Formats: sequence, structure tokens, C-alpha cells
Amino acid sequence: MKQVGFRARLFLILLGFALIPTVVLAVAWELTVVAALPLLGTTPAMERIAETGRRASESVEGAPLSAAQRALLIDHQRALREGLLHARQMEFLMTRRAPVVAAIVALAAALLMGLVASRVAGHLSRNLSRPLSELVGWTAMISRGDALPDGPPTKGAPEFVMLRNRMRAMATELRQGRVRALEAERATALRESARQVAHELKNPLTPIRFAIARLRREAPHTLAETVDVLEIESKRLEEMARSFAQFGRLPEGPQAPVDLGELVRATTRTAVPAETPLAVLVDSDVPMVPGHVDALGRALTNVLLNAVEASPSNAPVRVTVRRATHDGRAMVEVAVHDSGSGIPPARLDSIWEPYVTHKAGGTGLGLAIVRQTLIAHEGAVAAESATGNGTTIRLFLPVETLAITLEMSAHGD
Repeated sequence: MKQVGFRARLFLILLGFALIPTVVLAVAWELTVVAALPLLGTTPAMERIAETGRRASESVEGAPLSAAQRALLIDHQRALREGLLHARQMEFLMTRRAPVVAAIVALAAALLMGLVASRVAGHLSRNLSRPLSELVGWTAMISRGDALPDGPPTKGAPEFVMLRNRMRAMATELRQGRVRALEAERATALRESARQVAHELKNPLTPIRFAIARLRREAPHTLAETVDVLEIESKRLEEMARSFAQFGRLPEGPQAPVDLGELVRATTRTAVPAETPLAVLVDSDVPMVPGHVDALGRALTNVLLNAVEASPSNAPVRVTVRRATHDGRAMVEVAVHDSGSGIPPARLDSIWEPYVTHKAGGTGLGLAIVRQTLIAHEGAVAAESATGNGTTIRLFLPVETLAITLEMSAHGD
């Protein structure tokens, strides 16, 4: 047997709340009319009046009466007969016709109330069942991890609109949490593999370097070029192992206040060649941020090296440090803009992925290390690029954590 739907059940309940009192009142009205109207009848009283009047008239009919008195007596007898007739007609109407009329009135009232109640019940059931049915469907979608549909809210009480908005916000947070959990799990696996690769690369590199040094001392001059190739490739492998090791290691230890403006100035002096035009702009109101200065320095170095490599010879590189807001949080933004050919839009989102590179001999870990470092500092990264107009890499670091740390330190002192 098919179960009645929620909307139908709700409609029947609301309709019953309206119709049952109406039916009870209609039945009570009918019973009252049937029981009370006979009590209001005047026929017995009129019959007694007519009988006493008839006997009185008969007693005086034989008496000597004048013509005027005789006329009055006749009028009185006629009035008695008409009053008795009207009383009997009224009794007939009250005992036979009035209950029928009362029943018709009660039925009409019940039908009218039923019509009104059905309209009201239908309106209420729609306004209650539609939002609830939608929310029930949303729970299934949330459990599957599906995105909730867009569009205007279903009609209903304002409380349902509020509940709908809160469920949408909850679903967004859950979906983001799932994405973050999967990303964290993936990043952990990638870091572990990077640590293993770095370890496997470092083990043979030490004897290889010793062997190259011995070859350089003892090998004949004809093998000098071969020894140079071996030394260059070993250095490249060493640099690759260092990149894997950096990617496989998160910043450790307590954070300390970092002056990003000073860090940018120091890093640009070592990472940007002297022949590359450089502009460093640091706003005067940039606050300190909590962080690991070594890890942030390595991340900034990777970004600067990419900017220098992307820019043509003698093309400028611009670095700005300023206050910013990202995802509703107070941040310090470090923006590095190069003068290169830019990154195609189809590749822009993938530049942060590990092992994704379009440079010959690259490991694809430079920007992945940058992103990992910023996420470890509860910050964020972003990239903007237009073909032919260069690329801007933005690093965001929060400032509020520092205020909490300093406040806790002050209380501890």
C-alpha cells in the first residue's frame, strides 16, 4: 500500500482541524432547532383562546344585542378563527419546514467553511511541505557530497529561508572541508614520496662527487669535457634532491615576528641578478607577521627566480609589499610581477601542482613549495597572468595570529 505523502497528510490534518468543528457546530445547530422550536409554538395557547372565545360568544348570542354589538361579536369570532389558523400554519412551518431550512443553512455553512478551510489548508501545506521536501532532498545531496542547486528559494516562511541559507553555508563548509582533507592527504603522500626520492638521490651523490673529484685529478686531459658533464649533471641532481627535500619538509618550530619588507629586500639582493632592473615598493604601514623566516625566504626566492627566468634580458621585475584583505582576513600581500610572456589561462591553475613544469630540466616543485609554505603559515597564494603582459604571483600571510601570540606572551610575562 502506497504511503500518503507528507504534503497530503499535512493537508488532511489542517483540513480536519477546520472541518470537524464546523460539522459539530452544524449538527448542534440542527439539533437545537429541532428541539427548541416546538417549545416556542403558540398553537395550544391559541386553541384555548379560541375555545374560551367560542363559549363566550355562544353564551351571549342569545342575549339581546344591538346591531353594533352583534357586529363586534362577529368580528371577534372571525379574529379568533384567523389567529387559530395562523397559529396552526406557524406550528406546521416550525415543526416540519424549519428543521429542513436549518439543515440546509447548516450544510451551506459547512460547505462554505470546507471550501475556505481547503484553500487555507492547501496554502499552508504547500508553504510547509515544499521547503521541507527541498531540505530533505538537500540532506541526501550533502551526504553524497553533491553541490546544492542554485536559484531563488522555494516559497515558505522566513524561517525556512534562513534554514535554507544556513544549510547552504554548511554544505559549502563541508564540501570545502572534504576538499581540504583530500588535498591534505594528497599533500602528505606527495611529501612522503618527495622525502623518499630525496633520500634515494642523496645516498649515491656523495660517492659520485668523490669519484668526479678523483677523475678531475687523475683523468687525462682528453676526458676533461666528460668530467665537466658529470660534474654539471651531479650538481643538477644535487639541486633536484634539495628541491625534493624542501618539498617533503614542512616548517617546524615556533613562529616568530617577521618583517616582510626587510625579508623582501634581503632576498632580492641574493636572488635577483644585479643586471636585472628591480623595483621594491614597501608600504610604510605594513605590520609584522608570524612565521618561519627561513621557510618564507626560500619560498620568496623560488618566486623571484621564476620571475627572473621568465623576464627577458634587462626587463624589470617589480615587488610590492602592502596590507591587503583576503577571504575576509587581514593579510600582508607580497606581489612579484615579471615582464615575461605570461602564462596561458588553461595552465594558470596548474602552476601550483607538484611535478608540473614547462621548463627544460625543471622539477615542478618550486611553486609547489611556495604554496605548501604559505598554507603552513595559514596564508594563501594567487596568480594573475595575461599573455604578453607578464605574470603576478601574490603571497598572502595573516597578521591576526601574531596579535594573539603577542597577547599570550604579554599575559605570560
